[in-house]
Amino acid sequence: MPASQTNAQPQPTAVSVVPGVSMRDLLAACAAATALSTPPRAPDPALPAPAPRPAGERREAA
Repeated sequence: MPASQTNAQPQPTAVSVVPGVSMRDLLAACAAATALSTPPRAPDPALPAPAPRPAGERREAA
């Protein structure tokens, strides 16, 4: 067996390209999908929780 066959590395496969979709749009879609699928992070335990307002209390409009 020749040495070139024993050290042969697999050839990279071609990536299919969707015509009409730019790499920028593809990356933006992936970033949006990641943002939507990532759950919100837990609140920081070092920060105090906001005090609940009484049920009848109303805030003044700006």
